[in-house]
Amino acid sequence: MAGKKQFDMDTALDAAMIQFWRVGYADTSIGDLSRATGLNRSSIYSSLGDKDALFLRCLDRYAARYGGKYDAALSCAASEPVAAVRAFFDVTLERIADPEVPDGCLIAQSAMAIPVLSPAVAAHARQALGFQRLRLRTALKAGGLTDQDAEVFAEHVAAVNQSLAVMSRAGASPAQLQAVVDVTVGALSQASAPRETHP
Repeated sequence: MAGKKQFDMDTALDAAMIQFWRVGYADTSIGDLSRATGLNRSSIYSSLGDKDALFLRCLDRYAARYGGKYDAALSCAASEPVAAVRAFFDVTLERIADPEVPDGCLIAQSAMAIPVLSPAVAAHARQALGFQRLRLRTALKAGGLTDQDAEVFAEHVAAVNQSLAVMSRAGASPAQLQAVVDVTVGALSQASAPRETHP
């Protein structure tokens, strides 16, 4: 028997994620999500949850998709911490340059929207930012930085990374974004050089 096209959870979640990413949590309505996913309102609620639940799923989906790429970029940090951080930024710059996805960063946008988010969603956004700093701190410690330096640079690199997303939405050019990255990588190179050459 011929039937309706089978509901594809991955496709629907991707469409919802792009919708939240493009215009933000506050400016996305259930009607917007219905148009983006092709599902009616009742199907969204029954299959994907209410707006908060769906947004949490989209945040997790985004964090998993790009988190894996960041982890891969930082995998050489123990032997080449500076190259690893440059590769980390390359993940962001490649995402920003990808015409298939919106400018910016869903997690950065969510952090800026914390005042209008529910407590549960706001906590989730803060947690996602925390994972990024932890990922960087762990990699930089493996690369030989002291605990204090690893902490400071993790905070700084995470902040610069989020700034790249904001700058891209404001129309910064690829050259401007790369210049920001170069300054940060240069500072890290100076801080880590003695430790890299120490026997």
